[in-house]
Amino acid sequence: MNFPILLCVLLLFCGLTFAQGDSNDPDTEKQGPTQSCFPDLCNLLKEFGAMKEKLESVEAKMKESQTEILELKNKAQNKIAFSAATGGSGHIGPVNTDTTLIFRTVITNVGNAYNPLTGIFTAPVAGIYYFTFFYHAGGSNPVSLFLIKKSEVVVTAHDHRTLQDGADNGGNAVFLQLQQGDQVYVRLGANTHVWGNNDITTFSGALISQT
Repeated sequence: MNFPILLCVLLLFCGLTFAQGDSNDPDTEKQGPTQSCFPDLCNLLKEFGAMKEKLESVEAKMKESQTEILELKNKAQNKIAFSAATGGSGHIGPVNTDTTLIFRTVITNVGNAYNPLTGIFTAPVAGIYYFTFFYHAGGSNPVSLFLIKKSEVVVTAHDHRTLQDGADNGGNAVFLQLQQGDQVYVRLGANTHVWGNNDITTFSGALISQT
């Protein structure tokens, strides 16, 4: 039996007791209503009332805890990480305009937030992300790479042309705070190049902390 029904039964019993006492005792009118109810039952009613309030408080706290647990569980399920390489069999560039560098060979793409067809990473959730990019290039042409967030340059990596150095390597890394839907990609500067074979030019990123 739940508490509301039990309380109604007890109240009804006290009411019947009061009515019986009123009909049999001419002095009932001189007594207070609580005197007509058995003291034990009245105390029991008070205890049940207090217990009901405590249970309602516990129930509210449990619902709040369940909501918090669900939110934490959803955050834990949002695992985002990717690594991709340009692939190919030779140099990429130079061309006479800035272009998005497409890393077609996917190594890891947990969460499928990186698109190997466009070279663009789209944040599925708001949070702190970590990005890196590395390149290998020949010395006969310069290198200019830009990490772009929402069409704005964040960090860069450059190398000048040299005839004394047959190959160059470089890169950069950054933590970024992104909102859901923000896009991040690597841009190859006009009239520059990178080397694409053996998967030695790469782009990686991962969700560090969801906000």
